[in-house]
Amino acid sequence: MKEDDYNREKQKQAASFNLMSFDGRTFAGLPKPMLKWIDENGFDIVFVCDEEGMIQYTSTSITRMLGYLPEEVYGTSSLAYLDPCDVPVLRNRINSTTEWPQRFHLTALDNRGKHIWMEASISFVETPEASYYIGVAKDVSDKKEIEEMMFRSEKMSVAGQLAAGIAHEIRNPLTSLKGFLQLIQAGISRKEEYYKIMVEEIEKIETITSELLFISKPVAENKETETIHEMLQDVITLLYSQARLQNVQITFEKGQNSSLLCDRSQIKQLFINLIKNALEEMPNGGKIDIRQRQADGVCIVDVVDEGPGIPDNVLEKLKEPFFTTKKEGTGLGLMICTQILEKHNGRLDILRNETLGSTFSVFLPVMN
Repeated sequence: MKEDDYNREKQKQAASFNLMSFDGRTFAGLPKPMLKWIDENGFDIVFVCDEEGMIQYTSTSITRMLGYLPEEVYGTSSLAYLDPCDVPVLRNRINSTTEWPQRFHLTALDNRGKHIWMEASISFVETPEASYYIGVAKDVSDKKEIEEMMFRSEKMSVAGQLAAGIAHEIRNPLTSLKGFLQLIQAGISRKEEYYKIMVEEIEKIETITSELLFISKPVAENKETETIHEMLQDVITLLYSQARLQNVQITFEKGQNSSLLCDRSQIKQLFINLIKNALEEMPNGGKIDIRQRQADGVCIVDVVDEGPGIPDNVLEKLKEPFFTTKKEGTGLGLMICTQILEKHNGRLDILRNETLGSTFSVFLPVMN
């Protein structure tokens, strides 16, 4: 049987499955033919799960999107159809949230094992008989591909902008290494002491170049448990040379070292964009304060600059794509920051300081 005929046959079987009832009760409000038409022609998957996550209902659109028949998935665990990397994120979010509905970015697996990027909105509903999770999920694979293209473009742009400062930072230890080698060639004593200093200089170069390569590598979403202090320190190391060239001092005020379930590359990209924006607002020098703390299960990081501040009429537009106040800006930096935070169930608040500059506050959920 041809693939198209096979898919049509599965959709025909799905249509014959009685989806207009749930626990023996028909959905009220519209005639059954209308409900059937909506169910058969909708693009999004509508689903209902019990409190244990077992599927109690799915619309026939699951066949078109993932290839499963509704009766195939009925009574099975909804988590079985997700990428294993997304399962702990979903569990942690559902167990800790009190406000509904909630938006999730997940990767589903179709009946052939292919990954499908999904965006889902889920609510918790209590009835006299039982409680359920009800939601709707849509395929956002095309949107995801476009986002990844923008991520790569922005990452390469950042790497190019930082290249001059990093080259300057690497030149200093290289000059030291050259000088020590000339002394050793001349037969000077105290070689062991010089060897130690040379190793330290080489490690400094290695640290800077590895961070530059890290932000330049392709996007590969992989969430693991990471600590905020280490990620922020890596970002500060990368941007230190640029800050020094502009006579900007970066301070890091550490709070509790929060553990985050996150994609390390994306979170670093987030803070690189925010701190780089602050640097660009202070071409004549100044100070950037990075203040991190944890409260009520949330890690909060404030990036406070001493720039001219953001006009009130611009604040609401900053996160829009291609909107920029800079002559050579792309208008993608803050939009990408917002998208990264949405994927990590966080948010970004932008405030104008009372006296001088602006504050960009990042909120990220802490691992339970």
